[in-house]
Amino acid sequence: MSEGPDKKAFEQRLQAAEDAAQGSARESEAKQASSARRAIELAMRLGVEMVAAMVIAVVVGWGLDKLFHTSPWLMIVMVPVGMAAGIRNLLRAAGKNE
Repeated sequence: MSEGPDKKAFEQRLQAAEDAAQGSARESEAKQASSARRAIELAMRLGVEMVAAMVIAVVVGWGLDKLFHTSPWLMIVMVPVGMAAGIRNLLRAAGKNE
């Protein structure tokens, strides 16, 4: 090729195309990282929702057992209640993000 204005214009267009390709690759990587981070946040939140509901139910059952001297029956009754509350919270939290 000759060393004229055509080569300079070609190099400028080539550089612009390379810059655009790198920019779109960075955007794609950023979107994937953002998506992965949101998925991890949702998974952590769902785990905490379930555990928190179960812990609260067991503590309430234990407290009622101590109050009414019915150990361990009210705590056993509260476990399914805690599970139901945890599942309800999971469904509610998962439904908001879709």
